Amino acid sequence: MGPGAASAFRKVLMLTRRAFSQGLVASGTALLAQAGGRPLPAGGAQQSPQQGADQRFDLLIQGGTVVDPAQGLHGPLDVAVKDGKIAAVAKDIPASRAANVFSAKDRIVTPGFIDAHVHCYEGVGRCANADHYCLGRGVTTVVDAGSAGSENIANFHKYIIRPSYTRIFALVDIGVLGVISLDGSYDNPAWVNPKAVAQAIQQFRPATIGVKVRLAESIEGAKDQDILKKAIEAAEIAEVPVMVHINGPHSPLPDLVKLLRKGDTFTHCFAGRKNFILDAEGKVLPAVLEARDRGVFFDTAQGQAHFSFDVAEKCIQQNLFPDSISTDLTTIAVQRRIFDLPTMVSKMMAIGVDLDKAVAMVTANPVKMFSFGVNIGTLKPGYEADIGIFELQNGSFDFEDVDGKKRTGRQRLVNKAVVSRGELLVNEV
Repeated sequence: MGPGAASAFRKVLMLTRRAFSQGLVASGTALLAQAGGRPLPAGGAQQSPQQGADQRFDLLIQGGTVVDPAQGLHGPLDVAVKDGKIAAVAKDIPASRAANVFSAKDRIVTPGFIDAHVHCYEGVGRCANADHYCLGRGVTTVVDAGSAGSENIANFHKYIIRPSYTRIFALVDIGVLGVISLDGSYDNPAWVNPKAVAQAIQQFRPATIGVKVRLAESIEGAKDQDILKKAIEAAEIAEVPVMVHINGPHSPLPDLVKLLRKGDTFTHCFAGRKNFILDAEGKVLPAVLEARDRGVFFDTAQGQAHFSFDVAEKCIQQNLFPDSISTDLTTIAVQRRIFDLPTMVSKMMAIGVDLDKAVAMVTANPVKMFSFGVNIGTLKPGYEADIGIFELQNGSFDFEDVDGKKRTGRQRLVNKAVVSRGELLVNEV
């Protein structure tokens, strides 16, 4: 989705979060309003001709191609929603059984996308608005990667996480103020306090699900191993994973990844600065393969400076695929041709990741990486009714990495509607 589409969403999704969550409607996206406890039709939704005692579903998404890697589904299926949960996934569910029917003809229907690395502490640094840049693009859940530290997670929780319509979970940065201070936040030993970070995670559960640490020579100089050990200490106290930003560290990469535990995440895995994932001959480092074998996860997170097509392609050629596709979304990243998670999925498809595997990387896989405490990532009956409805466009589409290098893809995903917590929002552009 390009800049024009992004601006089309702004009129709606830049509403106050309170107004958005109460179901206000404006141009760009139409949210199903509530009337007598029943959703009203929006956009392509059509009122069922029969509404009587035999009615079972609040919403029926009909005629789409369901792609749900967690269940091994890829084919023509209908999806029914009741009381905010997935009620049924089956062929030819009668429209008469639903209060509202939405046609997904010629569309791809997936679980709501999960972006495992964003920055959405809006108003702080370069953080973006999750309702605008994520939910309106089919992304129903995001993981904020350390925008707040132990001293400001309370405000992030109160003013952003709780009021947002998008499901937001947070990693607490090992630095006391998170991304407010990209440089210098790890310099003072008092500002890197594992016990304080663990306490903050425990205090704001279930929204807080891990620790974030940034390893780059420009951030902590030669102290990267010491800082990483402190992040792991905090994670062990709180019994959560660590997400480790590695791009241009002082230490050789093998010295860092050997410290990572099963369940930790190496984010920016396809960055191409010094001490990165490939050796001088373009081979994946043995220490990286060992980390993968012991259960370390790998995440893309392009952002403004963390993704190289050359590195990604060489890794994929050697069967090192990422576990998750993410954006590292910020307002600056949006300006640098990230746009949204469907764009990143399309970008990975352009370099050899097939549709089903790519969808798994933004649905089924993130729920293996983090304990969200809510049933998402699949359209299994009984799970949360978080659903993405996409057009899979065919053509010739150029995608860029952080160095401006381009790859041309033959397909791209564009969001057309999303169901979040059982509510349907329809993209009207």
